Amino acid sequence: MSAPNASGLDGIIVAETALSDVDGEHGKLTIRGYAVEELVERARFEDVCGLMWNGTWPSSDEHAAMAAALADARAAAFSLLPDVGRALESPDSMEALRTAVGHLRAGDATVDRVRLTGAIGVFAAAWARGQRQLRPVPPRPTHSHAADILQMLSGDAPDPARVRGLDAYLCCVVDHGMNASTFTARVVASTGSDLVSAIVAAIGALKGPLHGGAPGPVLDMLDAIGKPERSRSWLEQELTAGRRVMGMGHRIYRVRDPRAAALERATSELERAGASADRLAIARAVEREAERLLAERHPERALRANVEFYTAVLLEAVGIPRTLFSPMFAASRVVGWCAHVAEQRAVGRLIRPGSTYVGPPAKS
Repeated sequence: MSAPNASGLDGIIVAETALSDVDGEHGKLTIRGYAVEELVERARFEDVCGLMWNGTWPSSDEHAAMAAALADARAAAFSLLPDVGRALESPDSMEALRTAVGHLRAGDATVDRVRLTGAIGVFAAAWARGQRQLRPVPPRPTHSHAADILQMLSGDAPDPARVRGLDAYLCCVVDHGMNASTFTARVVASTGSDLVSAIVAAIGALKGPLHGGAPGPVLDMLDAIGKPERSRSWLEQELTAGRRVMGMGHRIYRVRDPRAAALERATSELERAGASADRLAIARAVEREAERLLAERHPERALRANVEFYTAVLLEAVGIPRTLFSPMFAASRVVGWCAHVAEQRAVGRLIRPGSTYVGPPAKS
């Protein structure tokens, strides 16, 4: 862990958590006792919901119960679409999501976390269709959460390989230590406020480009490069011009982000199932060349691929438009936010850090 830095709270411990452990030096992420790579390989989103909220791996009956609860939550959220007014008409996906979720009424905490999780998937899909002047597609109770998000987006029966790809993503980014949006949710919870307010605040934090905004620009970069053999020359031009390479480098990790590795493997599986390999080939070439060039130019800094690099490639491959990347992040991370809110409530103490005054002295 880096030395404490009051300006960004780097290295300052603000809570104890049993939810996830981020080892930036060694590139490891542990979620409820499981390596993130294992979750991506083994779990479905319903399993991760049970694991995060209840602390143990769900049985088959518990998995089925969670799937049914999420299906009911999606149906309830869909019935609320006429009540969210013009929230989903915003051209900004995260502004639309934040406003739509704010229409939910706070209730029992156990119900709210399922209801919120279902609602974010429904609202995100409805917004994406609205941007294309299409009517929302009703959820289907027999679908898994990942499958239903895809069919609510396209209106078609989801391809199993793409469902598995989206499941992998949703399991991969469910929690990641005390990041900005998670900390925001815990601060709101510490005041005694309701869960809906905490999640709306967390969405507001995720909306900021320094937290959740890079996957789309990664695809813009890959579009501009076009072919693997153009990677080095294009990157050299960008670095010489003083521009950053999207999807490279992380505030915590000093080695490759383990989530990048997990999502790259998930994309490879999708490729083997018949998805186009062109984008993955370009991404791998760009990652290799960017790592070499950044090491040459910045040997004092570890700039390796982060989660956003292969998030962009995987989500595009499963059929998620790049304008929906941040809401898809929220569709997963809401599970972690809710779990952190529960932990914070158990502590029962208001988060109230101090500050150092550097303004003018009091006037006599």
